[in-house]
Amino acid sequence: MSTHQHQHHNHEEASWGKRLVVSMIMNLIIPAVQIYGGIISGSMALISDALHNLSDFISLVINYAALAIGRRGPTDQQTFGYKRVEIFATLVSVGLLYGTGFYIAIEAWHRFRAPQPIAGQLVIWIALLGFAGNIISALMLRAGSKVNLNMKSAFLHMLSDAATSLVVAILGVVWIFKSWFWLDPVFSWLIVGMILFSGWGLLKDSILILMNATPPGIDLHDIQKSLESLEGVKEIHDLHVWNPSAESIALAVHITVPDQMLGKVDELAERVRTVLADKFKIDHPTLQFESNTCNNGQLLCCIADNGHGKHGHD
Repeated sequence: MSTHQHQHHNHEEASWGKRLVVSMIMNLIIPAVQIYGGIISGSMALISDALHNLSDFISLVINYAALAIGRRGPTDQQTFGYKRVEIFATLVSVGLLYGTGFYIAIEAWHRFRAPQPIAGQLVIWIALLGFAGNIISALMLRAGSKVNLNMKSAFLHMLSDAATSLVVAILGVVWIFKSWFWLDPVFSWLIVGMILFSGWGLLKDSILILMNATPPGIDLHDIQKSLESLEGVKEIHDLHVWNPSAESIALAVHITVPDQMLGKVDELAERVRTVLADKFKIDHPTLQFESNTCNNGQLLCCIADNGHGKHGHD
């Protein structure tokens, strides 16, 4: 990454941080109004929506802190920097959402067994306030959500909250004309379903990154075929591809080449990096060139028990 691109990326992250702060403020004010309105109107759905928003406020605080910490460069102790803090923050955020969902589900069950009258008109106005606030927050975070898992987490929270607020407003209209108060707990359970669904993808992506799994869309055999087709490459082995952070793809590989001058290997290394960047979007390759194959030329590196690697010793 060039200096100009790096500065541009840092500028974008600073912009995301400011947008997160605005969203945090909105997601503190709106739930407070919604909880008050839910108590006054008697609507569990409105309170559920408020708790969903409040959990988003806590998540946004975590996300903002993670974004700030993630901008710190590498150190002697943290050689990859602190970008993975964002992944841990996403896991905590999902945990908060799931905890909120559990509470909503229990409260909704009590309301389902004993439905209570609800002031529909009050529900409408407060729910529309929540809808407007969440839509504004979602629009502010949309750009960052395309390239940053942490921002994607915040964006999805805002979007799901906007949808739930809109449906709560529609329920308010229904309650003005019909005494279908059983819809209140039923919709609260639907909110729980949305929480579980929206959190699952983020949970799965975060765990895969923490496990150093091969990123989705990357085929190791395609990489092998592409690199071994380059002139001067005999074979590759001990291949690893992983995400140091949600936005970056790293690779480590041994490349067997004919015995030659170091300058020629440098030329080959540049061609390898170009293929990896252009075809596979790998931006952090670590290449080890050797003239003798180790590990029996296996594509994947085997790590034996007790910390001893199997490197071609039978």
